Amino acid sequence: MPATPPPNADETAAARIVCLDRSTNLFRQTEELFRNDNRVTVVYEKSMEKVLEVAEDDVCDVLLASSAIVRDGRSAWKEFIEVLGAKSPWTRVIFLISPRELALASKALKAGSYHYAKLPVGDEELRLLIEAALDCRSRVDSQVRFGPSPRATRFEEMVGVSAGMKSVYHMIRQAAATDILVLLSGETGTGKDLAARAIHQLSDRRDQPFLPVHLGALPKELVPGELFGHVKGAFTGATKARAGSLELADGGTVFLDEISTIDDRVQISLLRLLENKTFCRIGGRRAIKADVRIIAATNEDLYEAVEAGRFREDLYYRLEVFRIHMPPLRERIGDIPLLVQDFLTRYNKIYDKRINGLAPEAMAMLEAYDWPGNVRELKNVIHRAVVVCMGGIVTPEHLSARIKPGRGTKGRVVLPVGTSFEEAELELLRKTLQATGNNRRHAAALLGVSRSTLYNKIKKYRL
Repeated sequence: MPATPPPNADETAAARIVCLDRSTNLFRQTEELFRNDNRVTVVYEKSMEKVLEVAEDDVCDVLLASSAIVRDGRSAWKEFIEVLGAKSPWTRVIFLISPRELALASKALKAGSYHYAKLPVGDEELRLLIEAALDCRSRVDSQVRFGPSPRATRFEEMVGVSAGMKSVYHMIRQAAATDILVLLSGETGTGKDLAARAIHQLSDRRDQPFLPVHLGALPKELVPGELFGHVKGAFTGATKARAGSLELADGGTVFLDEISTIDDRVQISLLRLLENKTFCRIGGRRAIKADVRIIAATNEDLYEAVEAGRFREDLYYRLEVFRIHMPPLRERIGDIPLLVQDFLTRYNKIYDKRINGLAPEAMAMLEAYDWPGNVRELKNVIHRAVVVCMGGIVTPEHLSARIKPGRGTKGRVVLPVGTSFEEAELELLRKTLQATGNNRRHAAALLGVSRSTLYNKIKKYRL
C-alpha cells in the first residue's frame, strides 16, 4: 500500500533513507514503499565505509542496516555507529537482523542504534518503523543539516573558509544537533564566544535565552551568586532573593567563559550540576531543576591546570565530552582578506565612510604579522585604520606601528669572544625579533629558517 508522508518531511528538503545491505532487496522494498512520495529519497549503499564517506556531505535521516553487513566483523559495528554519530548525529539507525541474532541486536542497541526488527520485515512494519524514526529525529535547522553554500564565507557571525574553520563549522553543526556538553578551547580572541552563540542559535534551544557569564572578569567571591543565585539573608547585604544565570536561562544556554578561573568550591557545585541537573541557591536548601545547556570555554590547557592542582580532574573529564578547538589567526592566514572586508564593511557603516579596501603592501603586512591577539586584534587594527584613513584605500601609514616590520638599516649583533653557541643563538634571536617588531614571519625570513623552527627556538628560550 502507498506510504503516507513522514510527519517531519517538508516541501523543501526530502527525507533521506539509506539502505545498507549486501543485496538490493531491502532497498527495493523501501523504494517501493515510498515510490509515490516525492518528499522521501531512498538510496542504496553496500559498505559501511561508503556510508561514512558520504555522511558529511549528504543528509541521512534514517539508516536501514542489515546484519549481513556486520555478520563477519561484529566488533566493527560499535566503531561504525560512533563515527556515524559524530558525522551525522541526527541519523536514526534501524538494525535488521535474522531471528537467531538477538544477541547482535542487543549489541547494536547498546552501540547507539535507534531500533531493530527481525527479517524478513513486512511492508507495514517497515513503514511504521521508518515514519517513527523520522518523527523523532532532531529538528535541525536546514543550514545545520545541509551546511553553508560552498561559496559562503560566513557561518553565523564567524568569517572564514580555511580548512581549520570549516572543521569548526562542521563540529558546531554536530554539537547543535544534540544537547551535548561542549568545551571550546583556543587562544584569546579566536572567537570562542561566537562559536558558543552559533551552537545555541542552531540548536532546538534557539528561542530561549543565551546567557554568557565571563567568569574571569568576576571577583571570585561573586561567581557562586552569579551562577546559582542566593536566598534572602544568605550573606550580609542579601536583603532579597536573587536568581542566578542558571535560573534566568531556563530552557536555554549558559556560556561559561574562562572556566579555568573558578575556585574549587564552584568547581564542586558545577560538577554536581552536570551530574544531577540540579543546584541550590547560595544559602538555600531547595533543589532547583536546571533545564539549561552548558557550553564552557577556556584559553588555558585544562589538563595542565589539573596536573598543577588548580582544576578538578573529575570536572575536567566531564567538560571534555565534546571539544571544539578554535584555530589561531596565524594558522588561517588565508582568511585575513575576508575578515578585513567584513570589518571594513562594518566600520564604513558606523563612521559613514567609503573605504574600498587595502593597498597591496598594507595587506601584505597584515598577512606577515603573527597576530598574538588573533581576530580580535585584527578587528581593532582595522577599526583604527578606518578612523584615521581619509581616502578610499587603507595604506601602511594607517596601520598600527606594531604591524609594521623593522625599518631603516639592518642592525648589527656584536658578541664578545667566548660567547657560547647557545648564548649567541639566544642573542641573535632576541635582536632579530626586536628589529622586526616581533613579526615572526619576517624574523624567520631574515634568519633563513622556517617559521616552525623559529617557534621552537622561541619556546626553547621562553621569549
